[in-house]
This record gives sequence, structure tokens and C-alpha cells, in this order.
Amino acid sequence: MKPRRTLLVRTGHGSAGVASVPGLPALPPDHPAADRAEAPAPPPMPLDPPDLPPVEAPTAVLPVVPGLVTGPVHPAIPDPPAQPPAVPGSAVPGPGFAEQVVPETFPEPVGPSAAAPFRPLFTDAPSLNWAGPGDSWSRAWAVQALADGGPAPAVLGSGHSSAAELPPTARDIELIRASLAVVEPVADRATAHFYALIFLHHPEVRALFPAAMDVQRDRLFRALLAAARGADDPDALRAHLSALGRGHRRYGTLTGHYGPVGECLVQALARYSGNRWDAATELAWRRVYRLVSSIMIEAAEADARTSPPWWHGEVVRHERRTRDVAVITVRPDQAYPFRAGQYTSLETPWWPRVWRHYSFASAPRPDGLLTFHVKAVQAGWVSNALVHRAAPGDVLRLGPAAGAMTVDHGSGTDLLCLGGGTGIAPIRAMVEEVAEHGTSDRRVDVFYGARRAAELYELEGLAELARRCPWLTVHPVVSGTGPAGGALAGELPEVVGRFGPWTGRDALLSGPAAMVRRSVGALVRSGVPMERIRHDLVGDLAAG
Repeated sequence: MKPRRTLLVRTGHGSAGVASVPGLPALPPDHPAADRAEAPAPPPMPLDPPDLPPVEAPTAVLPVVPGLVTGPVHPAIPDPPAQPPAVPGSAVPGPGFAEQVVPETFPEPVGPSAAAPFRPLFTDAPSLNWAGPGDSWSRAWAVQALADGGPAPAVLGSGHSSAAELPPTARDIELIRASLAVVEPVADRATAHFYALIFLHHPEVRALFPAAMDVQRDRLFRALLAAARGADDPDALRAHLSALGRGHRRYGTLTGHYGPVGECLVQALARYSGNRWDAATELAWRRVYRLVSSIMIEAAEADARTSPPWWHGEVVRHERRTRDVAVITVRPDQAYPFRAGQYTSLETPWWPRVWRHYSFASAPRPDGLLTFHVKAVQAGWVSNALVHRAAPGDVLRLGPAAGAMTVDHGSGTDLLCLGGGTGIAPIRAMVEEVAEHGTSDRRVDVFYGARRAAELYELEGLAELARRCPWLTVHPVVSGTGPAGGALAGELPEVVGRFGPWTGRDALLSGPAAMVRRSVGALVRSGVPMERIRHDLVGDLAAG
């Protein structure tokens, strides 16, 4: 097999290009590990790649946006308009594809789930920003071809007959885990060195990363450790890597970026692995990274053929439910596929390149609108902007839907749902979806917890659903002091345990990580098998 240069083909903003299989540069003939290439054996799947903030395309020049400060300092959040702007109607394709403007409506979320085609009139959004030809979003996040006018970056490890091209072995996985054990105590320095190498050798990509890299550095090593522990489950690991590859499209990651990232990763690990680093360990990492990047690129290229890397979403309703909680309704610029129980990532114009995860708070609706529950957390850049600054007319960016906490409508098994705080959002969405599919003997119990009764902001909506759906029972739970307002008193996991046993139920959990972990233990003690408990703890799902 002859070596090939990487060919980058633009298939849209942030899409992966078509390329040869990536990996690391070929080992020279005199490399100590070149003669010790082992015959491939059925290995476990390789170590998960770092959950890298992507090394994106060359610097995109940010436009001057009124009220938005660019540069290394944190941008100031501009004040919203004094008066909420009028919400434009949706342009729905009619007979012969002629557009007809229809009035803006917000129907009840319970109903048919088939979404009608629509095309929002984004150029009429009168607030801070808008999306359309020449808008600030397109200019700020435009993705250019890598190394315009010159050869594409070298792909790591695609040399002919290289030892690094062989599949990783069980011994390779052992060496990787051993080196990570050495790096773990100095993970902050190792990851800082990794990013320093990227920005030193590829300064054109620095402007596309967040101004503050603390969260990114922590996320990288957590991903490395999680992958090392999960390398023995090939199917799950492949699914995770594929999701990573698809998700990285929203950053503008191209195939040619994987080579430089891998080279810098190997150099950083070599520096901080001490005497655990030798020729065999380097070969193991090169083999693993080559296979990991191949899976991610394959998934990204397949996804680029059917889906955009991101969606624009116009805020059409902003409701403050409590001092720190807002319910935000967003209209995407094109059909957005998702399932109740899933989540997406959001980026605001005030904090470019900073993404945070939020669950969908309703099942798919005929009008295509999306709803999110956002709680402003301390030092949360995105959450505070969404709660305290966002207004109708503002335009956000959305990544693709993700997550596996969905309802199996074919089983008919009774459901037990636990939602703490804004974690009630996906629980409500799944209850709506169950209502749409119809139930016969299936029962659904929802335990909705908060510290104070006033923080049960979604209780009225759930109670209305329960009045319409006799199979649904809602149990409000208050853990703090003060009047309970008819709610059950106590911590949510303990209250659920008191109502057990829950044998035969499928359990769905959403909320703060500590609450979810305690609830898992309580449910297992109440007779729910571990394999029937589902949740999505994605790190910063509700943070920031």
C-alpha cells in the first residue's frame, strides 16, 4: 500500500474532509521499536482519545460586533433590548414550494411528533445578532481549507509497512495504562504542555479555542482515564469514539487536524511519563491513536453526508421561572432531529467557542421548536448569559443531539423517573413522548425534587399532564427546611427508596451528579437491576 497525501475536501462548515486513514508518522528503520512489531492479535479496542477541544481550521478573523469585546480578554455581555422585539413568523413551504408566512404559535407540546418542514425568517431577527448572508456568525466561524495553496498537513502514521500501522495489542493497552498512571499525578502540567505544543507549532488555531483553557485541560485527561478504564468494551468504545467524531464537527475539525494533535499528544506524554516511556510505549500510543482517529474521522465523514455540523437557533421565548432558572424556546434554522431524553450543546454569541450541554425539555413538536431549562450557576459563563442576558431575537448555535437516555416504547414496562432541579427537563420530555405514543397498562411515576417548594417551577405543568394522563403520578419532594407546600420531605433518593420496592421498573434519572449517583444506589437496593437504570452523566451537562 503506497503512502498518500491527505486530501481535504470542504463539505460545509466544520465538516471532515475525505482523507487517507490517519495515524502517526512512520517509524524510521533504525527506530528501536521497528523490529519488534508484533503480529496482530485480537485486541481489545484502543484507548479513547482525549476529549480534545478540536484543533480547528486557520484563524478566522472575528468581526466587530457592537457590544462584543474580542481578544484575549473575556467579552462583556451586552444588555438586552429595552423592549422585546416582535417574533417573526415561520415560512412554511406550501404547494409548489412557495413560501407562506404563518402566525407564530406555541401549541401544547403533547401531540403528534412528526415535525412539519419550516424555514424561519432569520434575517428579520431584530435583536443583537442574526443569521444570514454576511452575518457575524458566518464570518466569525468560517472554516477555510487547511494550508491554503500548499500541501495538506502530514497524516500521522500512514507510512508504508510501518509497525505503527498494525492494530494495537493487549500488551499495547497495558503499556498505555501504565504510562497514564504515571502522568495522572501531574495531569495539569501534562495537558498544559500538550496545548502549548499545539499553539506553538500551529498558532493559526489558537483564536478558535476558548480564551480560558482550564476546563479544556481538565476534560482532556478525564477522557484519557475514562478510555483506559473502558478499553475492554470494544463495542461501547467504538460507539463513544464515533459520537466524539461527529460532535467535533461543530468545532470545525477537519481530517488534517488529527495528525498534528496526535504528534503533540505523543510528545507531551513522553515528557511526563518518566521512566515508563520507552520505544514500546511510544509504538503503543501511535498504534492506538491511529485507530482512534480512523474511527472518529469515519464517523464524521459519514455524518457530513446527511447532517450539518451545527444549527443556528433563534430565541423566540424567554421565561424566568425562578431567580436563577429560565425556560428558553428556540427555533432552529432547519429540521432538528432528536429524541426526548437526549441533550445538545449550546454556544452563545457572547462567549464564542464555549459550549455547554443542556437537555431538551419537550418531545419533538410539530412546529419544530426546542425548549431548554437553564439554571445560572456560579461562574457559569454560558448559563448566566442564557438566563440573565438572552432575549427573543438572539441567535445561538446548537450541536447535534446526543445521549442514550430514551424510552423504549416497544417494551411497555412501567417507568420510574427521578428529576432533580433542572434535571426535570428531560423527564418531562420523556413523559410527553410516552403520552404521544399512547399507553395501555404502562404506569409512570415521576419524583420531582428541589431544595424548596418554590423551586419546583415545573410542578404545575407536570400536574396538568397528570390530570390528562391517568397513568401518570407526580411526587414532589423538598429536601430543605421551610414550608413543603404538600410535597414529600427528605432527600430525593431516600424518599424514592421509602416508596419501594420498584422491582420490574425501568428507571430514568436526571439531575445533579451527586443526586444521580445516590439514586442509583437507592434504586438497586429497592429491587431495580443496574442494567435497567439509565442516566446521562456527561460532566458539564448542567454546568457553566
